[in-house]
Amino acid sequence: MTPAITFEPDSVALAGNQMMGRRAAGSAFLRAAVAGAEDGSLACYTPSRSSAEVFAQIVRTINAAVTPRWVAAPGFAALRSIGGLHLADPRLGRAARLRLRARPDAYFLTGVTHTLSSSNAIAMIADCVAGPVMPWDALICTSKAARAVVETVTRDEAHYLAWRLGTRIQVTGPMLPIIPLGVDTARFAIDDDRRAAARSRLAIGDDETVFLFAGRLSFHGKAHPFEMLRGLDMAAQLTGQPVTLLLAGQFFNDAIADAYRSALAQFAPHVRPIIVDGADDTAYGDGWAAADAFVSLSDNIQETFGITPIEAMAAGLPVVVSDWDGYRDTVRDGVDGFRVPTWAPQPGSGFDVAARYEAEASTFDQQASQTSTAVSVDMAVLVDRLAALIRDPDLRRRLGTSGRERARADYDWAVVYAQYRALWAEQAAVRDRLSRDAATADRLSQAPRETAPFRDPTASFASYPTHHVKPATRVTLVDGASVELFEALTAHVSLNRWNPPADVTGAWIGALRGGPRTVADLALATRQEPAMTVDGIARLAKLGIVRLG
Repeated sequence: MTPAITFEPDSVALAGNQMMGRRAAGSAFLRAAVAGAEDGSLACYTPSRSSAEVFAQIVRTINAAVTPRWVAAPGFAALRSIGGLHLADPRLGRAARLRLRARPDAYFLTGVTHTLSSSNAIAMIADCVAGPVMPWDALICTSKAARAVVETVTRDEAHYLAWRLGTRIQVTGPMLPIIPLGVDTARFAIDDDRRAAARSRLAIGDDETVFLFAGRLSFHGKAHPFEMLRGLDMAAQLTGQPVTLLLAGQFFNDAIADAYRSALAQFAPHVRPIIVDGADDTAYGDGWAAADAFVSLSDNIQETFGITPIEAMAAGLPVVVSDWDGYRDTVRDGVDGFRVPTWAPQPGSGFDVAARYEAEASTFDQQASQTSTAVSVDMAVLVDRLAALIRDPDLRRRLGTSGRERARADYDWAVVYAQYRALWAEQAAVRDRLSRDAATADRLSQAPRETAPFRDPTASFASYPTHHVKPATRVTLVDGASVELFEALTAHVSLNRWNPPADVTGAWIGALRGGPRTVADLALATRQEPAMTVDGIARLAKLGIVRLG
């Protein structure tokens, strides 16, 4: 089964959106979901009609035979029927609180980790402890490193709550499966003709060894370029062969672009730089096609998985990466490329960094920059591995072939999406099994229907009014009141929302022409829901159509 998929245009790679790994992953996931649509339809969950229209357009562009469906939030009935809701982030706690209104076992929830370093992302993870997250919910971790972060955060949050509340905290969920991000491997296939054409367009000679870095061109957001530049420059001098660094991506602003160009000149004077615009599909594709090897020395806590090395492997490029977070899962050292050892300050060294961030004395970007510039790679190992690739075309081909096979076998979206579907089936089975357990069913029946800060405002602010409109409240029609008066009043821009339908209002007015009645009597006489009648009569009192009491 396929759950409804939460969707907002910001979550995918669209024109105008800055290039980011999570957006590339979101687009690829959506393509895989369309390809795997079991019944020829795919449900989108969003409160926004315009977002649903963007979703529908994307789905039809991918496969016109698949029918997009819109589940307008909160959409409890539709979600109960579908059976699950997939989130594009770790926001399980908030989604689980909303689900209380339907019942905790109405449907399962699936979230996924992307960057985990922002205070917002960490708060989402921590909220899985106190939030009504159930054992049939799941937070997909894209790497072992990501799961370790999630386990640390939830453990620490449970410890804090136990101290604060003076009681033992039992964490009831979620599952923490490791499912990597996927790649459309066919999209990155590069043949000799395409390679030759790309190198010709970029004026790259046959004797040049081209190393590609692809992604955000930022000092703090992905990988500080200094060690890459220094390592390539030293390898170029060591081998005496022409080396080119091809940077394919986008600069956030002109100042960063200028800083990159000055860094290239200062730190890698023996390396020829080429910069291609990541927003230009043709130029970006040429960057991939022209490369001999791929390099990414991530040093950033924003990184969780790292999709570009997988894309490079799919393109048949040997990869040189830092031994850092998700790269450790995907790149087999000496098989698909090389992982270069990293060093970072020991745990506990960043207390003051965190304190400044919490006090808003520094920003998220500043924290990322401060931590990344304290991370280093083993430069001797880096230069040795780069030099080996420069000297040995056969080594490049061997590692590249191995990487391509691994990408197709383990990271193609068809393979990865099958893991998603298996997880969703498991979640549905766990929910069905546990919800039939008598003790669990009894506990679920006692669950509150709502939590702060989204509590029913009429309950939260019950102390405000003099009286409450309720089933026993007496309702009298005001002299001169009519459906025509109701329609005239509600035509004004200040009164044209939230009103009961005109036909229902007419039925109430008709019932009241025989004399005063209670709200309960009106609901019964007009076959309307009692809660809807309470609200509607309160609004008619606001308009002066009826008098209360």
